[in-house]
Amino acid sequence: MSSTSEPNTLVIGAGPAGLAAAYHLVSSGAPVTVLEMDAVVGGIARTVEYRGFKFDVGGHRFFTKAQRVNQLWDEVMGEEFLLRQRLSRIFYRGKFMDYPLRAASAIRTLGVMESVASLASYFWAQLCPLPEDSFEGWVANRFGRRLYQHFFKTYTEKTWGMPCTELSADWAAQRIKSLSLWGAVMDALFRSRKTKHTTLIQQFKYPPLGPGMMWQRFRERIEADGGRVLMQHKVVKLRHDGQRVRSLVTAGPEGEQEHQADFIINSMPLNQLAMIMEPAPDEAVRQAADALRYRAFLSANLIVDRPEPFPDQWIYVHAPQVRLARLQNFKNWSPHMVPDPAKTCIGAEYFVWPDEPLWRAPDQEIIELATQEIASLGLIEADEVLDGAVIRMSHAYPVYDPGYMERIQTIRNWLQQLDNLYTIGRSGQHRYNNMDHSMMTGILAAENVLGACHDVWDVNVEQEYLETAQD
Repeated sequence: MSSTSEPNTLVIGAGPAGLAAAYHLVSSGAPVTVLEMDAVVGGIARTVEYRGFKFDVGGHRFFTKAQRVNQLWDEVMGEEFLLRQRLSRIFYRGKFMDYPLRAASAIRTLGVMESVASLASYFWAQLCPLPEDSFEGWVANRFGRRLYQHFFKTYTEKTWGMPCTELSADWAAQRIKSLSLWGAVMDALFRSRKTKHTTLIQQFKYPPLGPGMMWQRFRERIEADGGRVLMQHKVVKLRHDGQRVRSLVTAGPEGEQEHQADFIINSMPLNQLAMIMEPAPDEAVRQAADALRYRAFLSANLIVDRPEPFPDQWIYVHAPQVRLARLQNFKNWSPHMVPDPAKTCIGAEYFVWPDEPLWRAPDQEIIELATQEIASLGLIEADEVLDGAVIRMSHAYPVYDPGYMERIQTIRNWLQQLDNLYTIGRSGQHRYNNMDHSMMTGILAAENVLGACHDVWDVNVEQEYLETAQD
């Protein structure tokens, strides 16, 4: 054990999960060191700045029913939080449809006859449901096949790069949960004040300078309380004796360094964690880790010479004629994201595999593609784009393909022998967590270091989603 009265902990990764764990530990008087491979904190929830314009990587709302997380956000940001009214829409067939669902908008987009046919399709699905062994079956049973084809199939296949029949129903069950056509229609018609589904949240909090402002505050508080946050320190080895992790090795500005600790809290991708173990795990574990896949995120962040190209914070682009999947207007998340009110900053988001040509394309080629695709939708003129920068995140979205759960369980079973290692967060658990879920896993892991006995993997398996609003 360490020479202090509290256990010494190493936290791998300075994203929301890792920072939440470290913050909880130092607030409890326990020594902690965070090891981050990048030069900025925040992980995939970071904020990137280019020529004074700020870009959120993907768009991150701060809203949760988890009071511990909400209190933590307020503790760090205080009254600086902005309260934002949500506006997001679907772009489909050359028209905009309100999202969350509003009956008049849906009918206007689909037309009366197709709306009636879609409703009939929904009732048919209740009488003759499909097997729920894929995303397609799960969604079609709750919305009907016609609405599934209109509003789920194209966007989902853009996001995941595979047919919906090959995407596990687990992803829909986790992300959509109890939302159904009937529930959405009831909310659209009556706007119940008692409960709203996650996707129906109308207000959220947002840091004035983007999420990165929040994570930088976390870093500052951790360091002020005696913790360390070491940037550009990539963990390349975890050395264990079959019962405990004894040390880990980082590659950083000073070369390779060995670090010892009583506990390790990990938020690096689960497959990478398994691969850097020394001694290596058995062949079955290595094969399971090698088969886990992550979808990469690529954003062309454009500086546009127009004060208000569209009023939304974000738009889901269901148009099949473009590769573009989602658009962000960061000025509408916060006016402080732009240094010049006559201009705006747009994020054009693409979801790719790391081995495909678009991921490896030169930045200027990606900027030109995004510019032309947005212009083809009629949202901007191509000559209004003044400049741009590209963001790439290689492990953004854990893929729920056939067999993924068995692979995770194989890795988990092997990791359980190491009684001082906890793995947390979206990447660390290969689970499509939001920030609140990820931070809860970090908090619970920190409490385990201090003597609790939480099952960290139990976060985000309940049927009620953490972002569901309740009065």
